[in-house]
Amino acid sequence: MRAPEDCHSMEDVRAMIDALDAQLVQALARRAGYIDRAAEIKTVEGLPARIDVRVEEVVRNVRVRAMAEGLDPALIETLWRILIDWSIAREEEVLGPDAPREGTTE
Repeated sequence: MRAPEDCHSMEDVRAMIDALDAQLVQALARRAGYIDRAAEIKTVEGLPARIDVRVEEVVRNVRVRAMAEGLDPALIETLWRILIDWSIAREEEVLGPDAPREGTTE
């Protein structure tokens, strides 16, 4: 990968963006694999798909990382909340309609 300052044309910049996009998609696919595994484990352990404490922990973590990288933490939070909601919906498909919900007692 070239550093941004080593890109001398829009073609160079676009090629690096495309390469990064490919890496991001690969990373998201790997993340989805962990989400699938989490759903399997939650089924066995009787855990709900949404655990609000964990959701907020993940959001805090990515906001801190965003700030450290010079990114807008509000933007990163927005993106991650969408990703988290998608992940929870994916888990809920595996857990099924009778799965425990956050805040319910078993």
